[in-house]
Amino acid sequence: MLTRPSYEFPELPVLHGAVLTRLSDDEFFELCQANPSLYFERNSNQEIIIMPPAGSESSEASMESCGQVWLWNRQTKLGHVYESSASFKLPDTSVRSPDVAWLSQAKWATLTPEQRRKFPPVCPEFMIEVKSPSDDIAGLQAKMENYLANGMLLGFLFDVEAETAYVYRPGQPAELVQGYDQELSGESVLPGFQFDLRPLRRAV
Repeated sequence: MLTRPSYEFPELPVLHGAVLTRLSDDEFFELCQANPSLYFERNSNQEIIIMPPAGSESSEASMESCGQVWLWNRQTKLGHVYESSASFKLPDTSVRSPDVAWLSQAKWATLTPEQRRKFPPVCPEFMIEVKSPSDDIAGLQAKMENYLANGMLLGFLFDVEAETAYVYRPGQPAELVQGYDQELSGESVLPGFQFDLRPLRRAV
């Protein structure tokens, strides 16, 4: 019997069935394209998770996060930045859509033109997840750990309502950062990048 990963939130609709395990990558891509009003991810058991739309506050925080990474990347030209509509096939065969992802030029260069047009079989070196109202923080923490297991080198998880951030690095426990009056370093993964947490603060 298949064991579901701990980061699958019980309140989210999940499609089960042996037929799903026979869906090829191209067929799953076509399914997503044929249902643009639905937002799909796929776990390593090949089950399909129907993700809810983001609320306005979490969407704004995701856009701010993507904007900061995009601006740094535009200046450095070190890679490629993606928002949440992009999906990646990770080494464990799951297909995931982080709120923000960054892929280095070196990894991007290994992809064929066909792979770049669909769900690239690669794990981005840097990813951000922003907690939405439908998200459980423990589930998102497990999801970030799964990203690390698949090859992520640096990751940020933002719980904007609690003004809390978690920084993920391979082989280390997550670092808890409290208070949004500071910056997070991109370290050696995003050289010279400083993420300013202050714009994420919610207006009262």
